[in-house]
Amino acid sequence: MAAETQTQAAGAEAKTATEVSLLDQAISATKSSEPDEVQDLLRTLTQEAMSGTVTFSKNLTQTFNKAIDNIKPRLEVKSRRVGGATYQVPMEVQPGRQLALAMRWLVTFASKRKGIPLKDALAYELKDAAAGQGSAIKKRDDTHKMAQANRAFAHFRW
Repeated sequence: MAAETQTQAAGAEAKTATEVSLLDQAISATKSSEPDEVQDLLRTLTQEAMSGTVTFSKNLTQTFNKAIDNIKPRLEVKSRRVGGATYQVPMEVQPGRQLALAMRWLVTFASKRKGIPLKDALAYELKDAAAGQGSAIKKRDDTHKMAQANRAFAHFRW
């Protein structure tokens, strides 16, 4: 029984090591100026994930999805010029834009963390976002507060 558990643990460590090495390769490839190298690596990573050679843990995927869902803004303000005055009008954010803003804020605030490598900063920012904390969550909250404060101008929406 103990030998079986050790074998399973060794298999899990091997998968994790493979995941980490592939992700490290992807990060280093994105830093290079060769777009073909990046595309080849991403294609390889996708093929291996689809074939089952590389699997990502369910917990990791759930944490990532939870972090992105926590960061997505539901409302934002857009400027509208009406009768010579400019109003900040609250608008609902389309799903595609929600995801784009969430990813942009995540990467932006991870890159602003100084003194640690970007991959570690991104991991910390994801962990914070999944817990409902961090700079990206604060940005989403500020966006929502701005929309809430300007709800009196919602009738200018079109």
